[in-house]
Amino acid sequence: MKMKPVVACLAAAAIVIPAGPAMADTNEHPPRTLAEGLGGPLSLAVDAEESVLVTQNFAGLLSRVNDDGTTTQLHQGKEGWDVGGVEVRHGITYFFESVGAGLGDPEALGGYLKSIDEDGDVRTIADLARYERKHNPDGDQHYGFEADVSDECLANWPEFPPARYKGGVDSHPYGIAVRSGNAYVADAGANAILEVDLESGHISTLAVLPPRPTVIPESATRPEEEGGLGVPACVAGKEYAFEFVPTDVEIGPDGWLYVTSLPGGPESPALGERGAIFKVNRWTGETKLWADDILSPTGLAIGDDGDVYVASLFGGNILKFNGSRDNPSEFLAVNQPAAVEFQDGHLYATVDALSGAPAGPGAPPPAEPFLGKVIRVHID
Repeated sequence: MKMKPVVACLAAAAIVIPAGPAMADTNEHPPRTLAEGLGGPLSLAVDAEESVLVTQNFAGLLSRVNDDGTTTQLHQGKEGWDVGGVEVRHGITYFFESVGAGLGDPEALGGYLKSIDEDGDVRTIADLARYERKHNPDGDQHYGFEADVSDECLANWPEFPPARYKGGVDSHPYGIAVRSGNAYVADAGANAILEVDLESGHISTLAVLPPRPTVIPESATRPEEEGGLGVPACVAGKEYAFEFVPTDVEIGPDGWLYVTSLPGGPESPALGERGAIFKVNRWTGETKLWADDILSPTGLAIGDDGDVYVASLFGGNILKFNGSRDNPSEFLAVNQPAAVEFQDGHLYATVDALSGAPAGPGAPPPAEPFLGKVIRVHID
């Protein structure tokens, strides 16, 4: 997400969006809490032995969930850095360690794909921030308003997001899938899906997600305290091309990548439910819109039968796409679900994910304790 790290944007949005419903069972098997008291559990992985790994992004931790509900620290990131995007394959755990550019300084940008083996040895595989500085995959993309909106009209447009711009240098690796010696990285800063050779560390751009134009409704011109965005009245009815921000990536039974994407603008309901799921051909980079009109989709899992589960962070539920991409059903009502994973007939999820979130970049977490949880639900 250009200009602001996605974690900071989500945390800021959590302050103004009311909390979703308390955990409610819409499945005949009630959820079981596996761990709690987690600080920003935004990514989750489950291996073949059902060992659960979770990132505590706000605390910069990669942790393993123990059978007694405690967690064991596997990796502590640098102070102020985000640890996220965990995946496990053949005893090797892959994850990201990153930090935003801060004040728009590309040289301050940091982001690495790393791995940790069963002995605890950490290996740096690829420098994703350096790749972004050199290639900037979405640098030719145009975002914002077109020329039919005058500069005079935009004089009172908010500072963020900019009125019109091209993709800047930014990287925030957020989601990962691993297959056949390659890692597929959903980079929420680059707005791209990257492919990394796990042996050599070579990085290439597989796909850049397209901008998604949104017509600014008249209601958005109302002040924020009245449910609007406080934008100038002259932009009502005009199209703004928002960035679509990839958050999670999974490999489907058809071999394609399934990618969840935030809308790149306000995460409040003021502009409606604009999140989406894309499909990306991992051999050619062809990109298709698979489903849209989803509120803040941040995590995705695919069951053995092909059903797709999506965490709607601010929708307060986990959605299930069963046979139709147009009419998802609510699988589970739960507060702030962020990550979902499927393994051996169970759906795992992180919930209450933004409790204790910092108010913005560089801000310390609030005084209240972290309340993030990992839960598990049996699926028939």
